Amino acid sequence: MHRILIALLAAFDALVAALAGLAVALAPLTLLWALTLGAGADWAALWTAAARIWQLGNLVPLSVSLDDDAIVALGLPDDGGAFGLSLAPLAFAVFSVLFAARSGRRAVRSGAGATGVLAGIAATAAIAAIVQLTSATAVVAAETWQAVVLPVAVYGAGAVAGAWVEGWAEGDGGLVDAVRARVDAWSSKWREVPSLAVRGSAVAVTGVVGASAIAVVVSAALRADEVVALFERAQADALGATAIALAQLAYVPTLIGWALAWVAGPGFAVGAGTAVSPAGTQLGVVPGIPALGLLPEQGSPWLLLVLLAPVAAGAAAGWLARSLLVAEWRIDPPEQPEYANEAPREPVSPRLVLAVAIAALSGAAAALVAAVTAGSMGPGRLAAVGADPGPVALAVGLEVLVGAAILLLAPRSRATAGDEAERDAADQGLSGAPLD
Repeated sequence: MHRILIALLAAFDALVAALAGLAVALAPLTLLWALTLGAGADWAALWTAAARIWQLGNLVPLSVSLDDDAIVALGLPDDGGAFGLSLAPLAFAVFSVLFAARSGRRAVRSGAGATGVLAGIAATAAIAAIVQLTSATAVVAAETWQAVVLPVAVYGAGAVAGAWVEGWAEGDGGLVDAVRARVDAWSSKWREVPSLAVRGSAVAVTGVVGASAIAVVVSAALRADEVVALFERAQADALGATAIALAQLAYVPTLIGWALAWVAGPGFAVGAGTAVSPAGTQLGVVPGIPALGLLPEQGSPWLLLVLLAPVAAGAAAGWLARSLLVAEWRIDPPEQPEYANEAPREPVSPRLVLAVAIAALSGAAAALVAAVTAGSMGPGRLAAVGADPGPVALAVGLEVLVGAAILLLAPRSRATAGDEAERDAADQGLSGAPLD
């Protein structure tokens, strides 16, 4: 496919991703304007509001400056008229990353991965700049460089990741192939370690995120009455309740990020001086947002059992990595002539490095999740909401390391290792020829 056409398609993907996010923010606001405010209201202000929601959803921090009337109407303290707002409704960023990954993979399949990725990034930068320049307001403002760079970083991360994964699997005729060729030139003892580290960490992180999502669902089932009560206290009509529900849906990935910190053990804060963890909950007065009704009222020693979820995720990653590693060694075993025609012994050093690499990558991913789900949601003590990335990374890394190390480093009889290697090789359509 011609490079210009690939670039145009990638730019169109970026345009669709941005317009979809803006439309999701603008459509409910337009409906509210049509049904409640009437034709006399300024519709242009809705564009500014939608633009700021889209920017916040793409990790752009906002600064809010309210006048005295707004401070009184919202019941804020006298010094609460100026504050930062950076707690992101991550549904926007998640959609952008997934859409960008799809675009990056398609560009690689078309034969011009770098061209497609760069075109998508350039288009996103242009769109972000237009959104910023056409939505100026003193009430809710964003720094211009952040309003451009951060949406580009979100989209670019997805596009690069998608292109790299596709290039590693199918080849891209460029940088990924060059890196893959260097790795393939390593001895069979080590060549599969990098890719298995990434695959294993992906399994571990998926397991931890899945456990976190289950924790949110369980909390919603157990504390539904409290959520409904907070909806009723808001005294919103059907249209207002629908708008509140839609806004909270955009924050579901953020809630899952908080739950990840809770499942890992360190927990998270909903304001300065607060803590929510399996060991205990310490909350002061929190905003009457229905979604915050999901927060547990207290901890329990029994809840510490949730710490086994990251360990189990690490064990799953270790099992997968060891199975694939043994299958590879069965076909192309490390040099060990004294064991010819026998089940291959599994070298310890690659398995140890693999366990540590899976844990390190999982911890880094958990730190990233904690970082993007933390921020400010209001003045005063609400300026500190979410989890601290450092403790979350350490907890997830250690828990995943325990699970992965058990499965990767546990000794097995040579007969058992040989049987499993043959079975794994057969499952993948690999030859199980005896060792030379």
